[in-house]
Amino acid sequence: MKKATLSLAIVLSFAGIAGCQTQKDKPTPVNSQAAQQQSFATFSAQFIDELWKESPTWALYSGFHKYDGVLKVPNAENRAHSLAFNQRQLEKLTAFDTTKLTPSELIDYRLMENLLQRDIWDITKFKSWQWDPSSYNVAGGFAQLINEDFAPLDTRLRSVLARMENVPAYYRAARENITNPTLEHTQLAHMQNQGAFSVFSDELLEQVSNSGLTEDEKALFVQRFNLATDAINEQITWLEDLATKLEQQGARSFRIGEALYEEKFSFDIQAGMSGKALYEKASADKVRVQKEMAKITEQLWSKYFDTAKPEDDNIATRQLIDKLSSKHVQRDNFVDEVRAQIPELIKFVNDKKLVTLDPEKPLVVRETPEYMRGFAGASISAPGPYEKSSNTYYNVTPLDGMSDESAESYLREYNHWILQVLNIHEAIPGHYTQLVYSNESPSMIKSLFGNGAMVEGWAVYTERMMLEEGYGDFEPELWLMYYKWNLRVIANTILDYSIQVKGMTEEQAIALMTEEAFQQTAEAEGKWRRATLSQVQLTSYYSGYREIYDFREEQKAAQGEKFSLKGFHEEFLSYGSAPVKYIKELMLKQ
Repeated sequence: MKKATLSLAIVLSFAGIAGCQTQKDKPTPVNSQAAQQQSFATFSAQFIDELWKESPTWALYSGFHKYDGVLKVPNAENRAHSLAFNQRQLEKLTAFDTTKLTPSELIDYRLMENLLQRDIWDITKFKSWQWDPSSYNVAGGFAQLINEDFAPLDTRLRSVLARMENVPAYYRAARENITNPTLEHTQLAHMQNQGAFSVFSDELLEQVSNSGLTEDEKALFVQRFNLATDAINEQITWLEDLATKLEQQGARSFRIGEALYEEKFSFDIQAGMSGKALYEKASADKVRVQKEMAKITEQLWSKYFDTAKPEDDNIATRQLIDKLSSKHVQRDNFVDEVRAQIPELIKFVNDKKLVTLDPEKPLVVRETPEYMRGFAGASISAPGPYEKSSNTYYNVTPLDGMSDESAESYLREYNHWILQVLNIHEAIPGHYTQLVYSNESPSMIKSLFGNGAMVEGWAVYTERMMLEEGYGDFEPELWLMYYKWNLRVIANTILDYSIQVKGMTEEQAIALMTEEAFQQTAEAEGKWRRATLSQVQLTSYYSGYREIYDFREEQKAAQGEKFSLKGFHEEFLSYGSAPVKYIKELMLKQ
């Protein structure tokens, strides 16, 4: 994930409108085409400049710091302004003749088009601003200013000072917006806003006291700090009361239904198929992967058991996985073990020449900040294209808040083998590597408006690719656990569609994950919670993975001995975080 992480619900998975990429360039006069391209390049640059004025917090996360001191109040007036902005920019964009754009420019066009259309849809139809209280949390932007060393501390503290002015109005507007919320998003908002005090802390006041701010600035800082913390506390109390009321009187369902699901799927995933079609493809793939796991179970059974293997393949596979899962790190060493594995992955990638890694781009493993917890156990927070040299953080949530039983279940899920696959996915050569390359894309549009299916799909793709290239010495236990992990990706798609569209119950979801996807109970319960808090995003892993892997296999078959795995990876990654089908178009045109 990008700088804006899942746990902050700011993942920006934008994509173009399906079917538009098939247009063909028509012959045009050279001067006319050159003028069109120059005009489009000018528009693209101006669009980004205007977007940052409209979305200052997104600008901050992307590394553009001109508007760091601006916290937009999410009231009706600003919502109307946002709607007008999107409609005005869309009108300017559609004035271009797409037949006169280069293939790369056409992709930028589709990315901007999709972003604008999606925002309009969200404001006017999806209306998550009405029913999702967890979308209102000021902590992330302030944490970015305080924790990231992109400017002198005094400069960043002055931005914090300016930004704090609107915190009380921000939360007043949030409360005015919320109408018929879901219980699940209310409870998440309550928990994450409590985490805001890891940002608005005594340590921050001490930094201010020791800073170079003037005495008047320091006094104003303390005044606004107190008003901001009062506003957060007021929001927490309001959310707690609201959650109690919803529990007693009933709440809006978190399920969005088929029509909204398919619309959101087309915006967020852009897989060239419907959500239903992807669900059906995943259902078939589940059976195939289970058969592969059964073959490995047959191979390993006598090594671990002196009893007869059960006739039911899934039962036998489950028993073997349970046996193997007892090999895991101790709970207190979980974060340290993740940190220790990163150099090993870097060495393997370099030795095998799978993709060039930039040693100047730091990766920092850290405990997940409190205001980000409660959504995902591991995530990547990466710098935007404006500050490429800043740290990329691998957020790993420690297990100290879990009961002994829950911690053991979690550790069995992230056992000795799967923890390695997780680190491939999140770090090397998964999310961390892809996002470093994305920042180097010549097109700022492709770097900024990333497609979630491409981002997540790349991370999933690298898991299998690393094992195919010999990571783990083809150990069957690792391959079995990889298939278990991959089955979870497949199950994510089945789960998301089934819950949001088909009305799958928690009991049915847990059964799918534990009995058919061989997950531990704690992991399954966490995934149920995540599936109630998000829509469509869980399908991005499988969708992107299948597109990337299948395209690579097509290229290998077409190029034969000329195919270079490193060359494929680096060319694929050079196009930023564009949708896979657009990257495929560009690579095939080379």
